[in-house]
Amino acid sequence: MKTYASVLLFFMICGNLLAGQLPDPKYSLVKAESYVQSKNYYLLTLLERLPDVSKLLSNDPELSKIAAAKRDFLTLTLKNCGNKVSCYFESIKFTNSEIQSIGDRLVALYASNPEIKGLVQKHLIPSGCYYLFSNSEPREMLRKAWEQDAKAVNFAIDVYGAQNRKPNYPSIDSISFDIHSKDYPIVVYDCSNTVLEDVKNSRLFFMPTMDYAIREIEINDRNRAADYEPMEKKCNKLAFDKVKTTHWADWKYSLILVPGEGPELREEPLSPIGMMRCRVAAYCWKGKMAPFIMVSGGKAHPYKTKFCEAEEMKKYLIETMHVPENVIFMEPHARHTTTNMRNCVRLMFRYGFPMDKPCITSTDKDQSYYITDKEMQDRCVEELGYSPYKNGKRLSETAAEFYPQISALQIDLDEPMDP
Repeated sequence: MKTYASVLLFFMICGNLLAGQLPDPKYSLVKAESYVQSKNYYLLTLLERLPDVSKLLSNDPELSKIAAAKRDFLTLTLKNCGNKVSCYFESIKFTNSEIQSIGDRLVALYASNPEIKGLVQKHLIPSGCYYLFSNSEPREMLRKAWEQDAKAVNFAIDVYGAQNRKPNYPSIDSISFDIHSKDYPIVVYDCSNTVLEDVKNSRLFFMPTMDYAIREIEINDRNRAADYEPMEKKCNKLAFDKVKTTHWADWKYSLILVPGEGPELREEPLSPIGMMRCRVAAYCWKGKMAPFIMVSGGKAHPYKTKFCEAEEMKKYLIETMHVPENVIFMEPHARHTTTNMRNCVRLMFRYGFPMDKPCITSTDKDQSYYITDKEMQDRCVEELGYSPYKNGKRLSETAAEFYPQISALQIDLDEPMDP
């Protein structure tokens, strides 16, 4: 499991970022054809979706050769690999030397092309998606964002293709196939074949490898990052619209966060602990502690469950606790307590919440004390590279203050279902 502890230490020493380097809450994220792509590989999405940048890269002789080489490799695998599964993956990933040389080329293009400079200044920095690199010079931020996306693509292929790497939480996030079965080579062959068809007309250097990662995520039924999107137009629309008319000065806290608890039984939509967490949070809301509730938790437990913790908690709040829908936000992607906190902060930032106002976690006693414990902060730094929140005062055995941290916008490279 990776760590960005050295980067975090640098930020702590240096304090505030340079002027103009902060994410912009008014920035609108560029969407790819797939939410899985844009959430996991935001730089690559920009390279594809910004027309002037895409044209520049497609016509670059050095970079377009890489795209051609990857396509040629796919063609050869279909002819030569047969039942040897590892053969299909040997050269589709980015090698360390390719990552280095592509980074060098992007930096060189940055120096002489306003299109690439605009990408950094108008998108990478204000998006916050690569926040941990914002202390770097703009061209080096571009390089680091590329290196992260390349490693993220390779990680997805390793975990959901060749399975020579385990996910961070194997019990809930592992590959769906038995890679030793006689049918698995057929699956891999078909995947390579469809990727080749997908990218046959693209000269963008990253498309064959990125598309391979996305197809592997798809065939493993791991498209969880796209669930319920676009949320501000679907499951969160009523509450999202209400934010615009909320008078924040009237409230001490901006939000009550309820972290999910996955059931142990496959047929059980909501665990008893999840119900009680919702009930306690509803009491907080009815006591006018905050204008909104956010329920957080994805389709995590048990393995490949069809029930979403946040959706089931929202139903419970509306149907049993009679909380109106227009004050409830769903955060349906988190798979762990760390990302309950992180994803909550992300939605607050994107939805226009005040980031200098405290919030509340409302949950059962054990989890409440875990969230405020140093162990949880250390786990966040170990797994995410930073802590997405700072603790405030303890309010009760089941409720505590927290302050959102903008570092939560940083994309996580090794959690394809919830990056």
